[in-house]
Amino acid sequence: MTHAPASSARAERTRKVPRILVLGGGYVGLFTALQIRKRMGRREAAIVVVDPRSYMTYQPFLPEAAAGSIEPRHVVAPHRRLLRGTTVLSGRVTHLDHGERKATITPVEGESYDVSYDHVVVALGAVARVLPIPGLAENGIGFKQIEEAIALRNQVLNKMDVAASTWDPDARRRMLTFTFVGGGFAGIEAIGEIEDMARAACKDFDSIRPEDMRFVLIEGTRRILPEVGDELGGYALEQLRRRGIEIKLNTFLNSAEDGHMVCSDGDEFDSDTLVWTAGVKANPVIADSDLPIDSQGRVRTLPTLQVVDADGEIVEGAWAAGDCAAVPDISTGEVDKLCGPTAQHAVRQARHLGDNIVRFLTGEPVTDYSHKNMGTVASLGLYKGVAQIQGIKFRGPLAWFMHRTYHMWAMPSLNRKARILLDWTTALVFDRELVALGSLQSPREAFIAAAAGRVSRPNKEPVQK
Repeated sequence: MTHAPASSARAERTRKVPRILVLGGGYVGLFTALQIRKRMGRREAAIVVVDPRSYMTYQPFLPEAAAGSIEPRHVVAPHRRLLRGTTVLSGRVTHLDHGERKATITPVEGESYDVSYDHVVVALGAVARVLPIPGLAENGIGFKQIEEAIALRNQVLNKMDVAASTWDPDARRRMLTFTFVGGGFAGIEAIGEIEDMARAACKDFDSIRPEDMRFVLIEGTRRILPEVGDELGGYALEQLRRRGIEIKLNTFLNSAEDGHMVCSDGDEFDSDTLVWTAGVKANPVIADSDLPIDSQGRVRTLPTLQVVDADGEIVEGAWAAGDCAAVPDISTGEVDKLCGPTAQHAVRQARHLGDNIVRFLTGEPVTDYSHKNMGTVASLGLYKGVAQIQGIKFRGPLAWFMHRTYHMWAMPSLNRKARILLDWTTALVFDRELVALGSLQSPREAFIAAAAGRVSRPNKEPVQK
C-alpha cells in the first residue's frame, strides 16, 4: 500500500472549498442550488442561498390558490427542507460588488452584513413594473407572491360579505366592481379564476346575484395572451366576454385616486379592488451593481449563462439566468433573440446553470443553453383554458387539463405534487371553501380594540375580581 506524502495530504485538507452565492430563491435560485448539490457534496462546494422569503413561490399556481382550488401552502416550496446541505440566509440583497466578490445582505432584523464568494449566481428575478399612475401605489395590489394571492381572495370575498350587508347602491356597486390591469398570462389567469370563484360564491348570498358584480380588465395593446397567438387569444377574449367580463383593449388606466378609475377610453367608475399585472422589470438591485446590464436592466450573459461585458469578455465568477438575465435564445437561430421571461425557460436554465458551474469547477468545458419552446398553456378558470403544444391548438377542458398537468409536473418535490393532486381530487367531490379570512392580515385588531375600550374609560373604576 502506498501513501501520499504528508505535505500533499496537508495541502488537500487545506484546499479552499469554493463558495457559490446564489442571490434569489425563486425558480432559478432553487433549482440551480439543487442541481449543484445533487452533483457536488459540501466538501466540494459551499452553497449559500439568499432570499427575503423562506420559500419559493410557484407563480403559475397563484390563480388557483387565490380561487381556493389549491391550499396556499401547497404552492410554495420551503427552502430549508429542499436545500439540505445548503446555507439559507433570510434577507434582501441590497448591494453587489463583484469586483470585491462580496454582496451586502440586509436581514429582516439587525444590521446589514457582507458575504464573500468565489462564484455568484444572479437569480433575483423580476419585480412588478409599476407606472406613475395617480392612486396606483395607494390602492393597487400585485399578483406575484402567495401573500398577494391570499390578500386578493380575502379582499374579493370580504367585499361581497360587506356589500350583502348594505343597502347603499353606490357603495354596493363600488365594492362589487373588480378591476384588473394587464392582459398577459398573470392578468388573464387571475381574473378568470377569481371571477369563477366569485360567481360560485354568489350561491351563498341572498342579496347578491352574478349580474350585480362587475369584472373589468384593462389592456394597453390590441389583444390578450399574445404568447398563444391571435387565434387562441381571440378565443380566450370571446370566452371571457361571454362570461360578462369587460375587456378594454387599447386602453390605459390614467388614474386610480381614492378608488376612482379613470380610463383612457373616457370610461370612469369606482372600484375598491385594483389588481396590477401589467408587466415586470428586472430587480433594481442589479442596476446598482457593477455587473454589465442591457437597456432593460438585465444582466448580459452568453448562452453558457456566464455573465459577459459589452465587449464580449466573460466576467469571471459571475453567472445569471431567469427573468433578470438577457440570455440569448440560440434555438431560434435568430441573432439578438433572447429567451422569454417564462417559468419554462427559468427552470431549464437553472438546471443547465447548475451543471455548467459543476463543469467549470471540475475543469470540464461549459455548454450552451438551448431549449425550443414546447408550447404555452393558460387557464381561464375551472375547466376552461387554451393551449398550443408543438403547433397544435387546444381549447376548453382539455387545454385546462394540460395546463394543470404540466405545472404539477414542474412543481418541485414529490411532497408538493401529492398535496396539490389531493387538493384537486377533493375539489371534485366537495365545493371549494369560500370563506374570507381577512383578519389573518390584521390578527391583533380585535385585541387592540379591546385594549382601547378598557383604557378609554378614565372616569370609571376598574372592576376587581
